Amino acid sequence: MSLKTIESSYKNAKEQYASLGVDTDSALKAMKSISISLHCWQGDDVAGFESDAGLGSTSGIMTTGNYPGRARTGDELRADLDKALSLIPGKHRVNLHAIYAEFEGKAVERDALESRHFVRWLDWAKLQNYGLDFNPTCFSHPKAAAGFTLASPDKGIRDFWIEHCLRSREIAAHFGKKLKSATVNNVWVPDGYKDTPFDRMAPRKHLKESLDKIFQKRYPRTELIDSVEGKLFGIGTESYVAGSNDFYLAYAVSNQLAVCLDAGHYHPTESVADKISSVLLFVKDVLLHVSRGVRWDSDHVVTLTDDLRAIAEEITRHDYGDRLHLGLDFFDASINRIAAWVIGTRNFLKAILIGYLEPRNLLLRVEKEGDYTARLAYLEALKTMPYGAVWEYYCAKNNVPSDLEWLKEVKSYEHSVLEKR
Repeated sequence: MSLKTIESSYKNAKEQYASLGVDTDSALKAMKSISISLHCWQGDDVAGFESDAGLGSTSGIMTTGNYPGRARTGDELRADLDKALSLIPGKHRVNLHAIYAEFEGKAVERDALESRHFVRWLDWAKLQNYGLDFNPTCFSHPKAAAGFTLASPDKGIRDFWIEHCLRSREIAAHFGKKLKSATVNNVWVPDGYKDTPFDRMAPRKHLKESLDKIFQKRYPRTELIDSVEGKLFGIGTESYVAGSNDFYLAYAVSNQLAVCLDAGHYHPTESVADKISSVLLFVKDVLLHVSRGVRWDSDHVVTLTDDLRAIAEEITRHDYGDRLHLGLDFFDASINRIAAWVIGTRNFLKAILIGYLEPRNLLLRVEKEGDYTARLAYLEALKTMPYGAVWEYYCAKNNVPSDLEWLKEVKSYEHSVLEKR
C-alpha cells in the first residue's frame, strides 16, 4: 500500500472518529508511551543455553513443533529479536530467563549465577536502547525433578532455589541500574501435584517461608520491581498448584509486590481484564503476561480476540501511569518464530490503539447519566470504525511495514539466515 493511500485513508478515518469526539492524533501520541516486553523464549522454544538438550521432562512447560531455524546461541537469539523488533512499531523491551546466561565455555549452576553471565545481553540492550526484564528459571532442572522447588519438603532443595532467586533479583537490579529503566523480575514456580493431595497447607507454608527469605532485601524501585505469578494448573500439576492465584495475590498485597496476571493462568471463563482494576487498588504494580489459551494454558500466539481487546481497553480507559507492565508469554515452534513475535506483539499494540480510539468522555457521560442503551449502541458501533486505517498510518509513521508487508521481510530473513542454521 502506497504512503499516499495510507495518508488518504487516515484522513477519512480521522474525520469519522472526530464525529464522536475522538482525536486520532492524540491516540497516536498516547501510543508512544506503550512499551511491551518481548519474551526471548519464543525464539528458541524455551531451550536456553545450559545444554543442547533444551527443556527436560521436569520442566512443567512444553513447546510443540519443529519449524526450522530455532536460535541456538545468544548471538542468534539477539539477531532474531532485532529483526522482530524492527517490524514492530514503537520502542519495546526484552524479557530474559535465567537459562539464557552465557558462560563462555564454563557453565555454572543456577545458584551461582552472576550479572557477568549476562554481560552480552546488557551490552546489546544498551546499544539498541532496549529495557530488560528478568525471571529466575525454577524448572527444567534435576533439582525440580520431584515436582517441587521453593515449596519442596526438602530444605536442601528449597535452599538451592532460594539462592537462585536471590541471585536473579541481584542480576535484575543490575540491569535496571545500568539501563536506567526498572527491571521487572517475575517469580513463577511449577510446584504442585498431578493428583489430589492430602495436605494442601504444608507446601504453601514452605513456599511462603522461601519467598520471605527471597524478598527480605529491598532494592530501589527505580532499579527493580518484584513480581509473583500464580497459576490455576499446569503440566503435572493438574490437581494442585502450591502457588495458586489466591496464594500469590494475598502474598503480593501483604508484601506490596507486583502481581503477575497471566491471561492463560485462570479458568477459561475468568476475565483478566476485570482483575486489573481490582488488584491495582491494593498493590502498586501489575505485570500482565498476555497469552492465548486454547482449551487450556497452551500459550498460543496472541490474536486480536475479544479477550485481548478487553485487556487493552482496561489499559487505555484509566491512567495507571507506570504501574502497569506489559509483557507477552507464548511459544509456538510450529511456525516461523520471528513471525510469531511480530504477529503477537502487533496484535497487542493494535488492541491498545483501538482502546485509545474510544470516545472516552462520551461513554463516561452516558454511563453516568444511566443511559445504558446509548452506551451499548456506541460500544457496538465502534467495532466497525476504521481503526485499521489509523493502525496503518501509525506503522508508516514509525517506519515499519504495514500488515502483511512485514511478512516479506520475515520470509527473506528465513531464506537468508534461518534456513542455514
